[in-house]
Amino acid sequence: MNQQSFLQNGAQKYNGGRSSLSGWLSTPQGAYVLDWELTQFDSAVEDVFGFRAVQIGLPDVDFLRQNRIPYRFSLALEPGAALAADPLQLPLASQSVDLVVLPHVLEGHHNPHEVLREAERVLMPEGHVVISGFNTASLFRLRQAFSFNRKEPPWDAKFISLLRLRDWLRVLGFELNGGKFGCYAPPFRDKQWLERFDFMEKAGARWWPIAGGIYVVRAVKRVHGMRIVTPAWRKERARRRALATVPQRSNGHAAKGHHE
Repeated sequence: MNQQSFLQNGAQKYNGGRSSLSGWLSTPQGAYVLDWELTQFDSAVEDVFGFRAVQIGLPDVDFLRQNRIPYRFSLALEPGAALAADPLQLPLASQSVDLVVLPHVLEGHHNPHEVLREAERVLMPEGHVVISGFNTASLFRLRQAFSFNRKEPPWDAKFISLLRLRDWLRVLGFELNGGKFGCYAPPFRDKQWLERFDFMEKAGARWWPIAGGIYVVRAVKRVHGMRIVTPAWRKERARRRALATVPQRSNGHAAKGHHE
């Protein structure tokens, strides 16, 4: 069975139910978040190069659309993913992927730290991960705290603070190299009210930047002790310099580059 037939015939059969967050993203409230997030993901992935890129979760939305890596695919236990798999057990070889994107995956999983550890395993050294999540210091968190029905998305998720996420990344050897907060308007259900509070986007980014409802961060996998391979032309140039003749004085001592 070739890869194409497996993806067409097997994805719907083996994938689980559609993510509840996917449905929420189609609401005015979710579309407001998604529009901002896609802009941030576009900026974060457009300058990442390599051979393989994987999006884990939310296969209905293409968070890799602006990336130019030739082999891009989605992985999830939801219908529509190119590869059906649990984020805790990625069917990918260690150090085989150059870019991993995790849109709201960590906060929706019962073991987010292990999901992040698995992403680190499959990433190449100097590979990138891009993560989005709901900010715990925001109006979205306040809305979640006073929600009458905590079983509805996204209020059923376990929000992860950026400080905690930063600590997890640091422990796994990642280094943050980009990030942004956004979505400062109150999480109204109605599109009209969201548009009325659109002025809060610029005001929030200026006056209370860490209080945005959503964050998107990018980190690079650092591997300590890696040996940087010097290009062959640099090695040849260094060899020629080492073999260059040194001008000599008549007394046999090497000439200095200045007059005594």
